[in-house]
Amino acid sequence: MDVVTGEVDTIPRRAPLSTRALRAAVAVAVAVAVFGFALPRFASAADVWHALGHVGWRGAALLAVAAGWNLVTYWLVWMAAVPGLGLRRAALVSQAPTAVANTVPAGSYVAVALTYSMLRSWGQRRSAATLAMVVTGIWNNFAKLALPTVALAALTIGDDVDFPRVVGAAVGLGGLVAAVGVFAAAMRTDAAASRVALIAATAATPALRLVRRPAPSGWDVALRRFRTHAGALLAARWHLLTAATAVGQLSLFLVLLTSLRTAGVSAEEIGSAEALAVFAFARLATAVPFSPGGLGVVELALTTGLVAAGGGRAAVVAAVLVYRALTYLLQIPLGGLAYVLWRRTMRRAGARPTDWEGAAVSAARGIGNSTGAAPSATGSS
Repeated sequence: MDVVTGEVDTIPRRAPLSTRALRAAVAVAVAVAVFGFALPRFASAADVWHALGHVGWRGAALLAVAAGWNLVTYWLVWMAAVPGLGLRRAALVSQAPTAVANTVPAGSYVAVALTYSMLRSWGQRRSAATLAMVVTGIWNNFAKLALPTVALAALTIGDDVDFPRVVGAAVGLGGLVAAVGVFAAAMRTDAAASRVALIAATAATPALRLVRRPAPSGWDVALRRFRTHAGALLAARWHLLTAATAVGQLSLFLVLLTSLRTAGVSAEEIGSAEALAVFAFARLATAVPFSPGGLGVVELALTTGLVAAGGGRAAVVAAVLVYRALTYLLQIPLGGLAYVLWRRTMRRAGARPTDWEGAAVSAARGIGNSTGAAPSATGSS
C-alpha cells in the first residue's frame, strides 16, 4: 500500500480477536494499576478533594479559557496541513478521531481511518488526505523530541548551571538536529530518500525479528513517493505547520501549568521550567500506546515527576486529574458530537461514507506498516 497516495490493492483483515482482547486487557490493567493502586499511594481521595477546593470560580474560568484555546490549536494544525480546509471542518476532523483514539484500545489506527474518511468525504484527494496525516504525525514527533531539549535548556538558564542538565540538553539538541537533518536529507533527492529508507529498514530489521515480524520492504518506494507529494506542501506551509504545532504543544502545557497553580501548587514549589521538563518527558512516555490516549501512563508519569520536583502530593494529584479531565475526558463527548455532525452533514449532502470506509482502514494500516509505528491522531496524549 502506498503511504502517500493511499492506493489499495486489498483490504487487510482486522487484527485477530485474541490480539484485540490482549490490547484491551493491557489497557484495563494499566488503568486499574494506576488509578486503583499507584495514585492512592500518593494521596487519599479525601486529600485530593480538599485540594480541588483551592480551584474556585476564578481558577475554573482560567482553566476553561486555557482548555478552550488548547482545543482550537488542534484545529489550526489541520488548517495548516490541508489548504482550504476551513475552521469548522478542521474542528470536526480533529475532535472526532481524537475521541476514538482516547477510547478504543490501539485506537490510533481507527482514528486515522476515520480521519481519512472525513477528508475524503469533503473532496480531498487520496494523496492529499494521506499526506496531511503523515505530515502532522511527523511534525508532532519532532515536537516531542524538541520539548525535552527546550525544557532542559530552560532549567539550565533559569537556575545555577548544572552539568547533567547541560549534557542532557546538548544530547537532546543533537538528537533533534539529527532527526531534522535526516528528514531534510531525505527530502532533497529521490536517491537520498532511497538511501535513508534502506538504512532505516536495515536498522529496524533486528527489532522486528525479535517480535516475529517480517523484515520491512518497500520503504524506499514509499519515501520517494512521499517526497514527491510532500514537496509542494512543505515548501509552502512548513512554517505554518511548525508554528501551529509549537503553539499546540505549548498550549497543552499551559493547561497543565494552570491546573497546577489553581490547585495550589505554587511557583516556589514547582517552577514553570521544572513543570515543562516533567510535561515533556511525560509526552515521550506515550510514544508506545499501552492504553487509549495514554490513560494511566500520563497520569502516573506526571504525578511521579511533579512530586519529585517538589509539589505537594495531594495538590499534584488534583492538578493532574484536572488537567486530564480537560485534555482527555473532554475530548470524548466533543468528539462524539463532531462525529454526529459530520454524519448528519453527509446525509444531507446525499453522500455515503461507507463507500470508502473500507479503503480508509487500509490506508490507516498501510501508514502504520510503512512507517513501522502506529499512526497517531492529533490529540492530548
